[in-house]
Amino acid sequence: MGETREPPPSATTAGANKNLPFVVHLVRGRWFSLFASFLVMTGAGATYLFGVYSKEIKSSLGYDQTTLNLLGFFKDLGANVGVMSGLIAEVTPTWFVLLLGSALNFTGYFMIWLAVTNKIAKPKVWQMCLYICIGANSQNFANTGALVTSVSNFPESRGVVLGLLKGFTGLSGAIMTQIYLAVYGNDSKSLILLIAWLPAAISVVFVYTIRKLDLVRQPNELAIFYHFLYVSIFLALFIMGMTIAQNLVTFSRIAYAGSACVVIVLLFVPLFMAIKEELNLFEKSKQRVIKVSEVRIENVGHEADQPETTRATDQPKKKMSCFANVFLNKPERGEDYNILQALLSTDMLVLFIATFCGLGTSLTAVDNLGQIGESLGYPTKTIKSFVSLLSIWNYFGRIFAGFVSEILLTKYKFPRPLMFTLVLFLSCVGLLLVAFPIPGSVYIASIIIGFSFGAQLPLIFAIISELFGLKYYSTLFNCGQLGSPLGSYILNVRVTGPLYDREAVKELAKKGLDRKAVKELVCMGTHCYRLSFTILACVCCFGAIASLILVIRTREFYKGDIYKKFRERAKVVEPELALPPK
Repeated sequence: MGETREPPPSATTAGANKNLPFVVHLVRGRWFSLFASFLVMTGAGATYLFGVYSKEIKSSLGYDQTTLNLLGFFKDLGANVGVMSGLIAEVTPTWFVLLLGSALNFTGYFMIWLAVTNKIAKPKVWQMCLYICIGANSQNFANTGALVTSVSNFPESRGVVLGLLKGFTGLSGAIMTQIYLAVYGNDSKSLILLIAWLPAAISVVFVYTIRKLDLVRQPNELAIFYHFLYVSIFLALFIMGMTIAQNLVTFSRIAYAGSACVVIVLLFVPLFMAIKEELNLFEKSKQRVIKVSEVRIENVGHEADQPETTRATDQPKKKMSCFANVFLNKPERGEDYNILQALLSTDMLVLFIATFCGLGTSLTAVDNLGQIGESLGYPTKTIKSFVSLLSIWNYFGRIFAGFVSEILLTKYKFPRPLMFTLVLFLSCVGLLLVAFPIPGSVYIASIIIGFSFGAQLPLIFAIISELFGLKYYSTLFNCGQLGSPLGSYILNVRVTGPLYDREAVKELAKKGLDRKAVKELVCMGTHCYRLSFTILACVCCFGAIASLILVIRTREFYKGDIYKKFRERAKVVEPELALPPK
């Protein structure tokens, strides 16, 4: 199972590559594939904009907060249940995964746009839940196609790669906000239309350039990633500056267009960096160097790729049941687990509990951010700035978790699960700021919740790849976040929504009004989310404590050299970078 890797042009010595045009070499290279993955992931964060357009759904279709939170749960369910995309990726090429994702994205969000703009008859609640679940599920196909492929192409820099890719996803909401303000103006309904067509179009354009390639090492690889990081940080700071400026000053349509143009230009700066690196590799491939024995390379590579069982054919094998392999005969941490071995392991169970608490509470906060701002009396423009701040700091959290955790792990053997624990404790602070608000505290809460939410995802994905291997990573990383929608359902639909509606009904009773007398339940005041977010903070704290168990269980594993086997395999193909074409 799994997609067959295609050798990069730089590592190919066949005679057909002698006159290979540079453009073909470029689009088939690792760095262009990574750039294309950046753009695909930039369109994969539409779910984080729910706080902007949820008000339009609520008012247009006459939903109460509990119904809106139910819709938010199905959004989270679709966004986090990616098992299907993982299984499909095991048996189909990457281009098929990306195309299927683009079709789901357009279908789901386009139907929501038709409903909100009254272009079709008012859908039933279950139909709206289905539409948003389909649309949100498409981001799993983008994740599986772009993220899993890039981690496989750069396994020794997986923390950095995950941080960058998920960082662009974190910026996605703020980027699409700038584009929609330039194209459609301040119209939240049109934002849903933009979400429908833009991510789908990006995946279609770059569908054939993202694929798994042979493992190749470059001495300057980390330095290149830092250049990508600097560009993305500048992009994030620019968007944050524009968000603050747009909140303070009324922008004209031309000003919005200018801001969006700068954002698009910055998004394409990594393309020029990819061209530079692929040009260097293209020139090296034509240089004459000492020949490396072809037989030696094939033998070493063949042996390295063989599973342990085939190399030890002279040893007798004992027959074991499949259950013995799942529960008793598991590989060492870091080796390739099969799907059942990983899912039924204690490490995955602990990670599931921590994910349930951490991502479940964070998603609940993200989905209710618009209503939180409304309940505290903030104007609509300020509420949109909360969402943008959350999106931008979501990016910083992902970048921080990716780069800093990789540096700490490499230099000081600082385990990634421990950083995950610290991030969850930080999230508790942001949730308490919502529960007990003071003037301006929502700004700080948006930053903290956005940062901690963003930091959790790269850490979870990296931990799964390190503990259970990369052989079935496309399925396992999607399974690893299944606790997120379950947490969102319980904490958002069953806790936060009903408690908000209860407070709103109390306000109506004080005014002498009946529930049926109003179309939309609205609660105003600091009490609206106090109890629910206090509960969320306690749940998140429990998740942080639970994650400490994983820290204790894996402390010996992270003291070792977890990337050694990848370096040994990559050395086989490294000399081929400079081989002359035959």
